Amino acid sequence: MGADDEPADLALCSSTGICGFVALDPVDMSRTPTAELALVRRFPATARLPRHPLTVLPTPVQPLARLAQRHGLGAVWIKRDDVSGPLYGGNKPRKLEWLIGAAQQRGRRSVITFGGIGTHHGLATAISARDAGLAAVLVLLPQPVTDHVRRCLLLDQAAGAELHLAGSVAGVAATALRICAAGILRGRPFAIIPTGGSSALGAVGYVNAACELADQVKARALPEPDAIFVPLGSGGTVAGLALGCRLAGLRTRIVSVLVTDILPPSPNRLLGLARASLRRLRQSAPDIPAVAMTTADFPIVREFLGPAYGAATEAATAAQRLLLDEEGIALETTYTAKCMAALLDLAARPPYRQQTVLFWNTYSSVDLEARLAPLPEWQALPEPFHRFF
Repeated sequence: MGADDEPADLALCSSTGICGFVALDPVDMSRTPTAELALVRRFPATARLPRHPLTVLPTPVQPLARLAQRHGLGAVWIKRDDVSGPLYGGNKPRKLEWLIGAAQQRGRRSVITFGGIGTHHGLATAISARDAGLAAVLVLLPQPVTDHVRRCLLLDQAAGAELHLAGSVAGVAATALRICAAGILRGRPFAIIPTGGSSALGAVGYVNAACELADQVKARALPEPDAIFVPLGSGGTVAGLALGCRLAGLRTRIVSVLVTDILPPSPNRLLGLARASLRRLRQSAPDIPAVAMTTADFPIVREFLGPAYGAATEAATAAQRLLLDEEGIALETTYTAKCMAALLDLAARPPYRQQTVLFWNTYSSVDLEARLAPLPEWQALPEPFHRFF
């Protein structure tokens, strides 16, 4: 696939059957209708895109004044996507509501997706799919094992996901193909949800998020940021934000902090994803301008990854503790704390020292254990996962 080719949003295959599906208790919180999204208000024809609402928008913004003062920084703000949805917060539901909406439109009964054994995306997919009446299959890779990773696996099981373990990226592909091939024979179609929900359609969630931010700037809820610091995993959040800022007329620069060494996105790949998302949007809303973007719109900070995806670093652990102590906001060490560590370092130096910077919190603050309790014992997991306990 070339940089300008549109990634497959939802490939069709077939399910091996609905796996452990149990309905969640309803959550008493209204979700934002499509007509009220910032993107749709700006470009009404985008309401034609199918969507299963999972978010409560806009998410709030607030200054990190104590943090900035303690470290001698300029203006530091946070976008609280940790409270983006009632079922699951963070950046996942912004992307999944479009992908699951498309799966429903195509009549799919099950979804399949991929990630590490501690994947937040996989967990969010399982919970969101179940909310939409769909089953979820997760094909997972080993990663450094922590208590948080073990908790995620137990939550996957509690959410009714069907779990499969693969030993490598190639093994993930082979396992997925086997599951899909068996499903074809059964006539139960899957929708494939790409890793991290990052596709032309998934990125629409963050095009909308950037339009939302532009509305908050216009309403003087915060000054226009010079830079947005955001974790870079599979790339959909970064690509959508960069495209959305351009469409919304923001001059803001996206500073993506790399957090994965598993097929890490390049500027070319991010550019291709943003262009594909723009094409997807213009199919439904031709009045959207054909904005020009280049790889220069996608700078990547690579120094804060550490030894591997999922491996905590001293800088991330310190940033996690600092934000909790100073502002009462929780992060995790795989994605968001590494991004905060980068912000603390770079915002103390030119060119960011005198600028307004925004930290986009992509972590979920929803208490899943309270909703899914009691969690199963680890012995309830498929046998290949027992070694992680």
